[in-house]
Amino acid sequence: MSRVRLLFSEAWSSIRMNLSTTVAATMTVLIGMCLLGLFIALGTWVLSWSNHIQKELEVHVYFQSSATPQQEHAVYAKLRNDPRAKQVIFVSKAEALRKMKKDFKSIITVPLPGNPLPDSYVVVPVRASYTPLIGKSVRQANWSSVDKVSWGSQTAKRILTIAKVISIVFLVAVILLVVASTLLIANTIRLSIFARRREIEVMKLVGATNWFIRGPFMLEGLICGLLGSVLAVVLLVLGKTVALPSILPHIGGGSGTSDVHALSFTLNALALLVAGLLLGATGSAVTLRRFLQV
Repeated sequence: MSRVRLLFSEAWSSIRMNLSTTVAATMTVLIGMCLLGLFIALGTWVLSWSNHIQKELEVHVYFQSSATPQQEHAVYAKLRNDPRAKQVIFVSKAEALRKMKKDFKSIITVPLPGNPLPDSYVVVPVRASYTPLIGKSVRQANWSSVDKVSWGSQTAKRILTIAKVISIVFLVAVILLVVASTLLIANTIRLSIFARRREIEVMKLVGATNWFIRGPFMLEGLICGLLGSVLAVVLLVLGKTVALPSILPHIGGGSGTSDVHALSFTLNALALLVAGLLLGATGSAVTLRRFLQV
């Protein structure tokens, strides 16, 4: 207990005597964690939106007007046995006409002489990437009862490409931000070590061990990381309370995008606190290993 008390006492003395570097390290963590928190919220929202868009990718199989129920059922059996198909939904020509009248009220203003729409199947894939594979396999089957197969090949390809790019950009940006924050904290603590180099030399001369010298610096980095991340969470709480209500209506969409959401604020705050502690400890460890000759 006496060693722990001495460790905290040395760290507190270091913070008081080197207040400017402590404030600089804390502000570095504050800025880094605030940016990281914003990026996590924005990045997870964009990923959620991307997943929502991918869920809308479907394969539409349209039948000939002369197709018999037996032929349609045969196609259904093949589609249902495809392991890449999650669900196969039958849309009758009458149901398709009702949907068209509902969606295009302004266009259809007079009664139609007949129903020009065919029966069809809507195939929901297990994964969005299976959409073009299912569409191509149906097209290659060359069923005489099938008139057309549509899956929006260009749109599907574009959506899948965008989703992949978003995931890569999000991962790279988080890594770069964490590395930059760690290096900034390391440089800030390096200044603290340089300012106290004579004190460290004296401690070595009187027999202090390497870990006894490292301890206060490591604890100082942890305190700076924790304090900076707590302040970042406070700023994000203020931003969520003040700014988010005015922004959310413009990005939230309607009832059709109710599954689009960012990472919960509680998990985001916990991630920032853990990241702040890790950054403080890592920055101190990197600096001590490279620049503190003990």
